[in-house]
Amino acid sequence: MNIDHVLEAIPPLSVYLLVGLVVMVESLGIPLPGEIVLVSAALLASSHSGLNPLWIGVLASAGAIIGDSIGYLIGKKGGKRLFAWAGRKFPKHFGPDHIASAEKMFHKRGMWAVFFGRFVAVLRILAGPLAGSLNMHYPRFLVANALGGIVWAGGTTALIYYLGVVADKWLKGFQWAGLGAALVIGVVVTLVLKKRMARHAEASSQAEEKNDAVA
Repeated sequence: MNIDHVLEAIPPLSVYLLVGLVVMVESLGIPLPGEIVLVSAALLASSHSGLNPLWIGVLASAGAIIGDSIGYLIGKKGGKRLFAWAGRKFPKHFGPDHIASAEKMFHKRGMWAVFFGRFVAVLRILAGPLAGSLNMHYPRFLVANALGGIVWAGGTTALIYYLGVVADKWLKGFQWAGLGAALVIGVVVTLVLKKRMARHAEASSQAEEKNDAVA
């Protein structure tokens, strides 16, 4: 079966809702592959005439903002007990070191930690609950959360979509190969960006520790 026929058979509304739902659930503090789903949907839109990348970005943004807000309320109510339970259930994402590092960044950076946290896998899951447990003023949290969600979702969708379009034009005669190449490109770009941001956050944290030690 031709790849175009396979992609055309996927209901667009199902794709939009799936993206919004997965991103929302991840944002409220449950470790799901929200970024992978967003990247896959954007790639799908580059080869699927019925899928609009604008709606993918809109639903992903809405899911991020709503999910983080729910996570904020959960963190405000549950606080430390929530993270203790999550650390036992998901040590890879909510271990003591992850929580301590995230708390330090929130104390130092405030709104910027919420905004840039959207681009870092662990902080993307922790941002809402952590901000709530640390009693961050909600209007300030909402502004940073909304801006971060829109920039992350819209930017990721646009970047991956246009990469997919370019790959499809170059590999028109090899449609499966074109889709696979676009997926690899999208994943590599996403991983590189995440690594650079994580490295930058780690370097900033180390510099601050040195400054504190000198002081």
